[in-house]
Amino acid sequence: MLTRFTLQAFSETLLHKTHELKFEKKRTDKLLYQMLPPTVAQQLKQGKQVSAETYESVTIYFSDIVGFTDLASESTPMQVISLLNALYRMFDSRIDMYDVYKMETIGEVYMVASGVPQRTGKDHASEIASMALSLLHGAENFVISHMPGERLQIRIGIHTGAVVAGVVGTKVPRYCLFGDSVNTASRMESTGLRE
Repeated sequence: MLTRFTLQAFSETLLHKTHELKFEKKRTDKLLYQMLPPTVAQQLKQGKQVSAETYESVTIYFSDIVGFTDLASESTPMQVISLLNALYRMFDSRIDMYDVYKMETIGEVYMVASGVPQRTGKDHASEIASMALSLLHGAENFVISHMPGERLQIRIGIHTGAVVAGVVGTKVPRYCLFGDSVNTASRMESTGLRE
């Protein structure tokens, strides 16, 4: 037989567990929305298949660190991770001011797009250009904690064109862009002149 005290304790425990569950769900959703565009994440959460989509005009940004191989060879692995983490935190805080979507980072390469997954009319090129200037300015003032006398330089490539966007993979799904426009932006970055 349950007593009034037992029912009250059970009710309080249930309420507490429900609150914890809601809190964890919000944290999980926040993480998911950082990994995938919210519209894509919602479709996946609902068990829907996300179809690939063609975008006629998207602006893509790539940047990398000039001389990264030499810099990494003169640093410990922990220093490299610390450097990239600090740089990307600064970049991430700056791109929040623009209508852009951070696609991914691969080593020292930072990729951003505008006009996808939300179509932004013709503003995507100006959003990326303004963002690029902000990141360039941030990089010029960035201090490498373990090499404070070294100046960090980034090389940037930007291109506007058509892409196909879609989710690739199931274990760790990634929202990816494909097409010549992506390749062109990447080549613009990798063949850019160094100062």
